[in-house]
Amino acid sequence: MKKGLIAAIAVVVVLALMCIGSYNSLVSKETAVEEEAANIDTQLQRRADLIPNLVNTVKGYTDHEAEVFNAVTEAREKLLAAGTMSEKSAANDEVSTALSKLVAIAESYPELKSDKVYVDLMDELSGTENRISYARKSYNEAVASYNKAIKKFPGVIFANMFGFEKAEMFEAAESADSVPEVSFE
Repeated sequence: MKKGLIAAIAVVVVLALMCIGSYNSLVSKETAVEEEAANIDTQLQRRADLIPNLVNTVKGYTDHEAEVFNAVTEAREKLLAAGTMSEKSAANDEVSTALSKLVAIAESYPELKSDKVYVDLMDELSGTENRISYARKSYNEAVASYNKAIKKFPGVIFANMFGFEKAEMFEAAESADSVPEVSFE
């Protein structure tokens, strides 16, 4: 009788430890996703902070490109207002498109391209773009690990029981597959 009771207690303890371990693993993976999302937010904010200086520097050399300046400003505002990861991804793509138009304008102004402030801002922006790319990759890896964990057994049981939900990837735009066309006419 005592051996049966001890065996039953041991089984319950082992199951409890497995449950605790599975739950804690899901919490850790979910926290990793949140941390990586915060890293993306930090880099997107850094990029958004650079944009007004870049726009003002380019404006100093040209006055007749108001449409592009407005597009960059509007895209930046959408990026700052984005809440979900899919909104941030879409806003990020819009900022990239608007910035590429702004850079194309700069190509028409040799004095601007040699301006130290402009060159420094472009270096900062380039570094930030690299950081965003790295942060996006790290975030998507954390999301993939988390999403797998909440779909696999026994994680799926705890995910359903405790409300763990699938995380969104930071998706690239459909246009990211195509090479942009540059023309110097």
